[in-house]
Amino acid sequence: MRRLLFSSFASVRSRFAYTMASERPTDTRPIVISGPSGVGKGTLYGLLFQRYPDVFTLSVSHTTRGPRPGESDGVHYHFVTKEAFQALKEQGGFVESAQFGGNFYGTSKATIQEQTAKNKIVVLDIEVEGVKQVKASGFDARYVFIAPPSEEALESRLRGRGTESEESVQKRLKQAKIELDASKIVGFHDKIIVNDDLETAYNELKEFVFKPSQ
Repeated sequence: MRRLLFSSFASVRSRFAYTMASERPTDTRPIVISGPSGVGKGTLYGLLFQRYPDVFTLSVSHTTRGPRPGESDGVHYHFVTKEAFQALKEQGGFVESAQFGGNFYGTSKATIQEQTAKNKIVVLDIEVEGVKQVKASGFDARYVFIAPPSEEALESRLRGRGTESEESVQKRLKQAKIELDASKIVGFHDKIIVNDDLETAYNELKEFVFKPSQ
């Protein structure tokens, strides 16, 4: 009897997992997610990818920096020369691009189109300047901002990593102030989620993403 009940439970759980994984939002526009470093953006959309593996995908950016150990072309980044990057930029091939530490980074229109053609909903993880560029381009997307409970909580998280120098922490906090100020602009984002409790924040993200299109 116990085996029968366990088998029945496992079957129900399996069907539930399949139903959840096969569920799709009616609004399939790309989702632009931004927020300060250390706020937990990657963890949140990582849960979305884990629970809906056939629905969502992260946009793979182009970069002119060389691959680091363990990184693969087309998986972590599209690694290109500065000449190729500049040529693509001049052709209007990016929805946003930026320069960091002498290297260029950008999100190409073709990459998004390719994933959309595969019936995937594309997630873009970009900073506030990139968000401004995407919005200015007229790119049709949904915009989500992930905020910390407070600036003090964010600083605590950054220091808690144990991998940041004091200079790096101060630089990230300065950038966080810019990001938080932008989030206060009415209409700049479609949804602001405070990541205080991970599961609560995830449920807010899921509810927004799966909200029926208007």
